[in-house]
Amino acid sequence: MRTLIIVESPHKAQAVAELARPALKGTIIAWACLGHLRDLPVDRLGIDIEHDFQPEYAIPERRQKTALALGEKITQAERIILATDPDREGEAVAWHVLEVFKAELQGKQVQRVTFNSLTPKVVQQALRHPRKIDLRLVQAAVARRVLDRLVGYFISPALWKGLRGEKGLSAGRVQSAALRLLVEQESSAPEWAVEIHI
Repeated sequence: MRTLIIVESPHKAQAVAELARPALKGTIIAWACLGHLRDLPVDRLGIDIEHDFQPEYAIPERRQKTALALGEKITQAERIILATDPDREGEAVAWHVLEVFKAELQGKQVQRVTFNSLTPKVVQQALRHPRKIDLRLVQAAVARRVLDRLVGYFISPALWKGLRGEKGLSAGRVQSAALRLLVEQESSAPEWAVEIHI
């Protein structure tokens, strides 16, 4: 069986292929997808606010070559192992691979594994216990990206206007919410209240 292991980092690829050999039979190739293959478009909001904030994904031009090469590797393999990072972004990277290569993955064995270190024991244990993609983690990553875009599109221009065209600045989803809480607290606090200094 020809197995393709997809990781995010090129530095991991060779090590993972070597560490995987005792756990898997057949030809093993590890390939780096270099992180997210898709993102929201750069020239528009890319979120359908009228329909549950559905994101509109596209493969950015800078990722076209990577996607093309990965598609060829997927076509040549019988089993695909998604070994992207063990966090919400890694889960989303794996999900994007599934979405981009839906047609190429038809009829192939697709598995998801994660490992926190590159040791023989950890990698081989993960390969012996594959799982499905955790859609809760994917949804968390998608929600973070959608919020980043909404804040960037709607709050950053107001920030630029208030700071007389300082377009190098941007408003973040976490800082903006925290700032609002502080402003509301300050606005509703009695005059004798102790000031908060950060």
